Amino acid sequence: MSGVGATPEEGPERRLYWAVVDSWNVVRRGLTHYQRQPSLIAWQLGFPIVSVLLYGYVFGGAMQSPDGGDYRDFLLPGMFVMTMAFGFMNTAIMVVNDSSKGVVDRFRSMPMAPSAVVAGRGANDLIVACAELTILAGTAFAMGWRSDGGFFGTLGAFGLLLLLRFFMIWAGVWIGLLVPSPEAAGGLYAVAFPLTMISSVFVPPSTMPDWLGAVAAWNPISSTASATRELFGNPVASDGSWIQENAVLMAVVWPVVLTALFLPLAVRRFQRLSR
Repeated sequence: MSGVGATPEEGPERRLYWAVVDSWNVVRRGLTHYQRQPSLIAWQLGFPIVSVLLYGYVFGGAMQSPDGGDYRDFLLPGMFVMTMAFGFMNTAIMVVNDSSKGVVDRFRSMPMAPSAVVAGRGANDLIVACAELTILAGTAFAMGWRSDGGFFGTLGAFGLLLLLRFFMIWAGVWIGLLVPSPEAAGGLYAVAFPLTMISSVFVPPSTMPDWLGAVAAWNPISSTASATRELFGNPVASDGSWIQENAVLMAVVWPVVLTALFLPLAVRRFQRLSR
């Protein structure tokens, strides 16, 4: 059939169309929540700013950059990475809240694409991540941080940050569908802090004990931290190991591989939820 108002035959194009439409409706729902609950914006956007100011000014005076310069030039790209990594907790908490209130079950009972809830949640959080990075970059600029990597280097660094967040979103969706209650979701901080602390976000892995430094160097967060510092033209701490010398490559490989793992897990978990 053809013409205005006609219903196209069932096929891949029709399924794709409705998957996009359904996903966008989920995105609009998520953004509307921010409009009606400003406290969510204050938390998600305010916490990164406080963290940057705290680590930059309170602890920064006691730390030293690998090149002997201003520690904030080394720290701030790491703080961008930490904020993107911590985003999985916000995603998981939002998902488990929807699950506990029956919102996810209502979505599943509706004639909508099975992947729409997961994809819509991911797109919504990616939009929020862009807002977070914009505010963080403005705060860092006000603190005196500058990118010396040129236009394309700076653009590439922000692209890697969003790529990391893209992976963390799917991990957060999957975890949120596994966590039984909003109270239990609070325990995710016990996972997030070691994940970011045992990395090169704050200090070079070479300053750690050998075994711990190896763990930190192979942490996907460390690859993104080192890669963004390199692209921003900021101090980079490398001990000459393969993983650190190929940080830009691994900052792409890690998120792509982990997304390929967690995205299907998230969709499959959503599809298998009991009605």
